[in-house]
Amino acid sequence: MRVIAGTYGGREFRTVEGPGYRPATAKVRQAVFSMLEARGVDWSCARVLDLFAGSGSLGIEALSRGAQLAWFVEKNPRAADCLRGSLRDLKVPEDRCRVFQADLLKLLAQPAKEPFDVVFIDPPYGQDLLPPALLKAVRGGWIAPEAFVLAEVEAKTVFEGQIPAQLIPQTNRLYGQTRIMLWQNKTPDSPSTPEPSIP
Repeated sequence: MRVIAGTYGGREFRTVEGPGYRPATAKVRQAVFSMLEARGVDWSCARVLDLFAGSGSLGIEALSRGAQLAWFVEKNPRAADCLRGSLRDLKVPEDRCRVFQADLLKLLAQPAKEPFDVVFIDPPYGQDLLPPALLKAVRGGWIAPEAFVLAEVEAKTVFEGQIPAQLIPQTNRLYGQTRIMLWQNKTPDSPSTPEPSIP
């Protein structure tokens, strides 16, 4: 697969094959970044967290577009090594990326030293891991006020009533068998702004 745009645009990155691994297609990645940029995300000052990272396709795309920093969390050692290899191949500076080979729920249970501005989360299908992961990320302070959280889940998945209330829905779209859900973190510290119109 190839990076779509930015510094590494057109460059290939490594992918992992096997059950549960499905790197975001170019069409989905383009849609994701269009959604975020339309909502004012400035990559040059964005800290990015890529959860259940797999090949890291979304975090790598963010780095290519100028993200200040990207952390990747992936439990599978083979996938984590593959991701480290991609970052080396692309020559991403070490101070701009970090790969954690760790159990995501255990990691998120620890308090964050500094929150992130964009959080990508692509949980394995059929394990109902999105709600507990988001709850731990919110409670641990991993998500900055006004930050965006974007999830890639199965098309048929429904999470009504399971998402932390401070994550305000922005959009919910289908791309074949994939559903893209986007929220914005509206904490008590968030400035008062009008609700966005959802296309």
